[in-house]
Amino acid sequence: MISIETASPGDAPALKRMLEAAYRGDSARRGWNHEADILDDERVTPDEVAGLLADPQATMLVARGEGAIVGCVAVTRKEAALAYLGMLCVEPELQSTGLGRRLLDAAEESARSRGISAMEMTVIDSRDTLIAWYERRGYSRTGEARPFPVLRDPPLTFAVLEKPLAAP
Repeated sequence: MISIETASPGDAPALKRMLEAAYRGDSARRGWNHEADILDDERVTPDEVAGLLADPQATMLVARGEGAIVGCVAVTRKEAALAYLGMLCVEPELQSTGLGRRLLDAAEESARSRGISAMEMTVIDSRDTLIAWYERRGYSRTGEARPFPVLRDPPLTFAVLEKPLAAP
């Protein structure tokens, strides 16, 4: 049984390990949703994880299975009615089981419960399969592109996606 709950500051080390395993390196290649073929650097620093967990505008949800963190998603309020969805990931072995969808639904419900009426995210624009997954869940490209925060050769850009969050 996998439960979804709000992360605590003590979850930071396990979150860091899970995020790296799901996004980077050979372990990430066991799943379909990884950046290992695009990026090889650290996905997130321990300080960034701790800072997100301490941010009063952010909520990090974790999926726990048998006591271990096996997925996560962050929702950060950007404006009164707009939140940013980030770090949605699932352990590679559990991808394609519906857990990512459960986490996305929980993130959207968390945002709605705080009076947020729209969610945005950024996705590396070359990740067509991932963008299509979000589009099937109601997200649309806004037409805006944002620069990747680290210079790369060739350069990377983010596509911005947004979804209105209807009241339940």
